[in-house]
Amino acid sequence: MLKKKLLVVALASAFSLPALADDLTVSSNVSLVSDYLYRGISQTGTNPAIQGGFDLSHASGLYAGVWGSSISTLGDAGITASGTEIDTYAGFKGAAADVGYDVGFLRYNYPGTYGTATKADTNELYGAVSYSIVSAKLSYALGDTFGVSKAKGTTYLELNASYPIADTGIAVGAHYGKQTFKGATADGLADSPSYSDYKLNVTKDFSGYVVGLAFSSTDATPFYTNLQGKKLGKGVAVLSLSRAM
Repeated sequence: MLKKKLLVVALASAFSLPALADDLTVSSNVSLVSDYLYRGISQTGTNPAIQGGFDLSHASGLYAGVWGSSISTLGDAGITASGTEIDTYAGFKGAAADVGYDVGFLRYNYPGTYGTATKADTNELYGAVSYSIVSAKLSYALGDTFGVSKAKGTTYLELNASYPIADTGIAVGAHYGKQTFKGATADGLADSPSYSDYKLNVTKDFSGYVVGLAFSSTDATPFYTNLQGKKLGKGVAVLSLSRAM
């Protein structure tokens, strides 16, 4: 009897997997940027970066992916690091009437030898809603956050707008974000790691190749100044070239 049940399950799986696969979409992306800014803070010491990733999405709204970028922040801080950020994530997105939503989990991985320093690896939960050309997103850290220990409850709130100009391939956008660190470690630092960032950007699609120009600035404290004396949250213009496939 058990063998018959197992055979039925195996046959059902064999017939259902092709149908499941028909609902899956695999995509990839690659970018070159003159400066890798994350939440307004340079991750490359104001130098260029190469980036790319892969995404797997299902018609149900489930998705997962991996994304990576070259970085220099850890090496600039004296940590023996691979010079790479690797992000892994999974979530679910959908829509209710005209309102879109997206919830998920994101892990930032920063391979390296940290010694007594707190690892930069970070786990976040996130939720976002969108309507027409505007969206809002809240990210919530589950523990150590980008090298600040015991920072559970740290949040990043962002508001975004993107307006495509019809029949031109051009889109203009605006962004505001607020990074708020929580915990005794953050409270005890001489320079607060909390800050706000702002960005204006324009992109142009050339048959799948997207060229972008953005200006970003923050009110970050000297906490975001590296050992070489570079202010990583200063106002800067960033050029980008990206391709999604």
